[in-house]
Amino acid sequence: MSDPTRTYLDFERPLAELEAKIEELETLSGAGGGDAPDMAEETAKLRQKASEQLATLYGKLDPWRKTQVARHPERPHFRDYRKALIEDFEELCGDRRFSEDAAIVGGLGRFRGRSVVVIGHEKGHDTESRLHHNFGMARPEGYRKAIRIMDLAEKFGLPVLTFVDTAGAYPGLGAEERGQAEAIARSTERCLTLGTPLISVITGEGGSGGAVALASANVVMMLEHSIYSVISPEGCASILWKDQAKAKDAAVAMKVTAPDLLGFKIIDEIIPEPIGGAHRHPVETMRSVGNAIEAHLAKLDGLSDKELRQKRRERFLAIGRAGGGAF
Repeated sequence: MSDPTRTYLDFERPLAELEAKIEELETLSGAGGGDAPDMAEETAKLRQKASEQLATLYGKLDPWRKTQVARHPERPHFRDYRKALIEDFEELCGDRRFSEDAAIVGGLGRFRGRSVVVIGHEKGHDTESRLHHNFGMARPEGYRKAIRIMDLAEKFGLPVLTFVDTAGAYPGLGAEERGQAEAIARSTERCLTLGTPLISVITGEGGSGGAVALASANVVMMLEHSIYSVISPEGCASILWKDQAKAKDAAVAMKVTAPDLLGFKIIDEIIPEPIGGAHRHPVETMRSVGNAIEAHLAKLDGLSDKELRQKRRERFLAIGRAGGGAF
């Protein structure tokens, strides 16, 4: 049965009309109206057509449509990954300097039998929680909390898993007064110097330094329909063309999609999403993310802290190189 509460993106309108028709036929059938066999046959045909249309739409997403999918409000957020993948989670709060920042959530837990530290941006799932988590846009205390948690991970020799999903760091006056740029730089530095395995997954938006501060890892993976960029397409369009309406052009020019970034060696792996995106199949998507993390953790097992740091250094120095030379 189709979901009447589903949020459809602009380019999904034809699909929305089909699924609304299916919903209508199912309602009539359940009420005993019409010719049941004929209605069942018509519903089956519409379901097949909707399935084919969904596959067609998601088989040729351009960068702007991928941006829309990456921002879909029903896409799994950090709280969902934490519940699905992390057992015995114990949240750690506060930066021990200023306050707690709910835009970044972190703590200790067990991932498939092994102790880990997990940190992620949390956007929230309804109006109240989105305001509480500031839409996943962290202030300096959020990044300083992440540093504190990574320090703890190194002290006890625990691998760190980060889940990135933010439009960027919070640009407010108070955040700037408390040292936003310095906090992001320190968090990025802590990622690069960490003596334990660090694996990052970009699950939705990977926006600017706010994302890099948690994603300077041994392994950086992206979900198929996520994006990763130095600035939002709208921000880029405002700067270059003084017109946010050109965000679609900016998304294409900026190369924000996973295939482009894999080619530039900015990421290491693309995690496929089910047809229709992670928001339609969250359980399957989160299972795939867990499998990918487990596989890379196994590869990093046994490496010394020096080897982990060196591999991380080599990974980032390789970005932008082509055939051994620089662009």
